[in-house]
Amino acid sequence: MVVLGRITAPFGIQGWVKIHPFGDDPLAWRRMKHWWVSPDDTLDDSAWRQLHLKACRLHGGTLVARFEEIADRSAAEQLGKLFIGAPRDAMPEPGEDEYYWGDLIGLAVENRSGVQLGTVSGLIETGAHDVLQVRDNTDGTERLIPFVEAYVGEVDLTARRILVDWELDW
Repeated sequence: MVVLGRITAPFGIQGWVKIHPFGDDPLAWRRMKHWWVSPDDTLDDSAWRQLHLKACRLHGGTLVARFEEIADRSAAEQLGKLFIGAPRDAMPEPGEDEYYWGDLIGLAVENRSGVQLGTVSGLIETGAHDVLQVRDNTDGTERLIPFVEAYVGEVDLTARRILVDWELDW
């Protein structure tokens, strides 16, 4: 399951909910007829509950959504702070040089000299740009590498590798 965001609060009286998206184009999710919810983002895909998307829009910088199964505010309150996700094959295909964070997790990171820096363990959204969290497989050291063209030279999902302009001692 690709985790897309998290419900933060009910919105209005007609069953709408506010959502904190974990990506930069949440309106693209409108193309998916179903969203999946779970109280725990680490659960197996079969544990996620499917909801039918009725509407999704931006409202004053906040993403709000409504589901067919959620009729009113009381039902929206029952959702709590569930995670929103979708199976990878239900997601819109990313554009050229765009990646889902979930596709980057676990990729090996090496520099142009062939030195292995570790494995992507997560990403951080800083506002200015995203940052790769790279965990060194030998000593557990974490490196934070800006996910920008100046430092990230190539992302090869097939080879499961990211090539960076970064040194071991930085």
